[in-house]
Amino acid sequence: MVLIDILEGMPKGKALDLWEAAPVVGYDTRLSGGTDYGLTDGSDIVIVTAGLARKPGMSRDDLLKKNAEIVQGVAREIGVRCPAAIVLVVSNPLDVMSYVTFKTTGFDRKRVIGMAGVLDTARFRSFIALELDVSVRDVSAFVLGGHGDSMVPLPRYSTVAGIPLPHLLSEDRIEALVDRTRKGGGEIVELLGSGSAFYAPSAAVVEMAEAILRDRNRILPCAAWLQGEYGLSDVYVGVPVKLGAGGIKEIVEIELTGEEKKALHASAADVKETMSKLDL
Repeated sequence: MVLIDILEGMPKGKALDLWEAAPVVGYDTRLSGGTDYGLTDGSDIVIVTAGLARKPGMSRDDLLKKNAEIVQGVAREIGVRCPAAIVLVVSNPLDVMSYVTFKTTGFDRKRVIGMAGVLDTARFRSFIALELDVSVRDVSAFVLGGHGDSMVPLPRYSTVAGIPLPHLLSEDRIEALVDRTRKGGGEIVELLGSGSAFYAPSAAVVEMAEAILRDRNRILPCAAWLQGEYGLSDVYVGVPVKLGAGGIKEIVEIELTGEEKKALHASAADVKETMSKLDL
């Protein structure tokens, strides 16, 4: 495993720290770090987390364009160094940075995947477990759409030990959990005061990477480039996909009610509006 960053010494230090944990945790993965993209030559999977946090006086559009420049630079290196890699994008705004990576690398859509739904679903599951005082292992859920305030949690497809969520909670309690899920990232940012979530996002992207490397054929909600699925085209948006060797093996189309489909299309429209602000 290779860690790359623009700060001299920092990726080497983090790699060393992680390696020194190996005897305790019990892994033999060799780690290295540096600023030279040459270290990544031939990588099977690349996880992109590069980007800036919003600073005082910086508009959302300023942040969007700056992060697009950063991710575009990373994507160019990936295209040259790792032409056969599968790319998992974590950088924000997630759906649009997935689009930037896809356009810049020129890779097949099955090999450029955004980490959004796995994290949003994890948050939804964790809140359901707290509400009902049950194990998260018994909670299954789905969150589709863009990674932001317009995401589309699906209570109808969410269960606890196989029991549909609407059979366990009132409509107003479910809506409260849905609202908290939509604002989950912001809640953590507010509590931290500086910085954003990193434990849950890292766990989510590891789940995706393991599904691919171990060819597990997991059905996970991920940001994918749609070409007609769900009546949407030319946009990255969270939908259920089958993840295994090679990346996305299949985009799974589930039946949505008219209201759910309307919400998904509205979320996709928000992503497209942000995409339109970039000249790619």
